[in-house]
Amino acid sequence: MWLQPRGIWRNTLKSRIKGVRRLSATAVTAAGAVLMTGAFAAPAQAAAPKAPAAQAAAPKAPAITAPGGFVMNNGTGKALFTKAADTRRSIGSTTKIMTAQVVLSQKKLNLDAKVTVDKAYSDYIVAKTASSARLIVGDKVTVRQLLYGLMLPSGCDAAYALADKFGTGSTRAARVKSFIGQMNTSAKNLGLKNTRFDSFDGIGNGANYSTPRDLTKLASSALKNATFRTVVQTKTTKQKVTTKSGGYRYMSWTNTNNLLGSYQGTIGVKTGSGPEAKYCLVFAATRNGKTVIGTVLASSSAANRTADAKKLLDYGFKA
Repeated sequence: MWLQPRGIWRNTLKSRIKGVRRLSATAVTAAGAVLMTGAFAAPAQAAAPKAPAAQAAAPKAPAITAPGGFVMNNGTGKALFTKAADTRRSIGSTTKIMTAQVVLSQKKLNLDAKVTVDKAYSDYIVAKTASSARLIVGDKVTVRQLLYGLMLPSGCDAAYALADKFGTGSTRAARVKSFIGQMNTSAKNLGLKNTRFDSFDGIGNGANYSTPRDLTKLASSALKNATFRTVVQTKTTKQKVTTKSGGYRYMSWTNTNNLLGSYQGTIGVKTGSGPEAKYCLVFAATRNGKTVIGTVLASSSAANRTADAKKLLDYGFKA
């Protein structure tokens, strides 16, 4: 057996040990590189979806002093506020919304047709201590002018003249009865199940009533008519009428709805008052293409009905 010299053997052993060490170091480095590469190459985890942003809290419904109220989006018909909305109450001169509706729904209506003011109309005002357009007996006024006299100063004399003009029958009493019948037929056609009229102006005979919801729906329907819209958003007007002698005079009327000019976007519609009805208001306003319409009934004062209407309009535009 051949033996290497001791010195040569030792050198060979050292070389082999160094080689093993170099190999181990290389292996460790390579393994570390693989681990590091794997760490950086691993796909990032998808970020957890963010929770949806909290929706703005719905506005709180306002408290109103009126015992009854209703508000809706006029474009969609969606109810936005209700308070005893279907409770029947006396409604005062808000009745005249239907008076105007019936007149404006007449076939082949001529708004410029003239009506002679009869003494019966002025006698009625005196007997009932009613609100008046101050029509003068013998004057000839147009149907259009009577609508202004009806809706702005809430003239019961104008309401009487219109009922007499557009009712049918051989006597004034028959014509008035016929006209009130037309009012109730219109209410039925509109689906106003809690509404009944027994007068042409709101001075009821014990059975003249409606509800906040029904009156709001009635006003919404009436506002589809261009003449109605023009009349009820007029704050003041000066009308030239023909006198009995053939001359002329000017009649000036101011709207009893003081939301006009005091609440931005107001487009109408009608006030009402009376011993039983107290203070009522049907109101509507448009802002940024949205129309809010509503009613308050039986308020304790004119100031309260206006304040309630403003609160409800503000709420309606936010809802």
